[in-house]
Amino acid sequence: MNPSSQWLADSTQTDRLGRALAATRPPRAVVHLQGDLGAGKSTLARALLRALGVAGAIRSPTYTLVERYPLATGGEAWHMDLYRIGDPGELEFLGLDTDDATLWLVEWPERGGQALPAPDLQIALALEGAGRQARLTPLSEIGRGWLDRLLPEGPVAADS
Repeated sequence: MNPSSQWLADSTQTDRLGRALAATRPPRAVVHLQGDLGAGKSTLARALLRALGVAGAIRSPTYTLVERYPLATGGEAWHMDLYRIGDPGELEFLGLDTDDATLWLVEWPERGGQALPAPDLQIALALEGAGRQARLTPLSEIGRGWLDRLLPEGPVAADS
């Protein structure tokens, strides 16, 4: 899979990436957001959700584990933060049905293991100086199509 990278110098560029992801997203997708604490996973998720028309507060799911948002275009987005999960089996108690969500945004997906649906797109964020590097890797046909649509939008440049 050919990843693409983008330098995000500030929150404005993170918002721009979120808007571009929203504008090109497939009807159903699972996104794994990876990176250290403070790398910008929730910031990017918020930008994407806002661009999808979510109004009102977009809360961090750090303590609730999952926040559900109805989307203006139909369906529901689930923003999950699995940092506090000790065992993937704990996800069974959340009553997650893979058919309910049209968009999964999962922070700390490695803690969910096989209890999560397979990702279509992995976005790895890393702090670098005053900004962050975003590396987008498609992990399915859906992810590849999404990345192909995203690249003409301009915010993500392919690695050389």
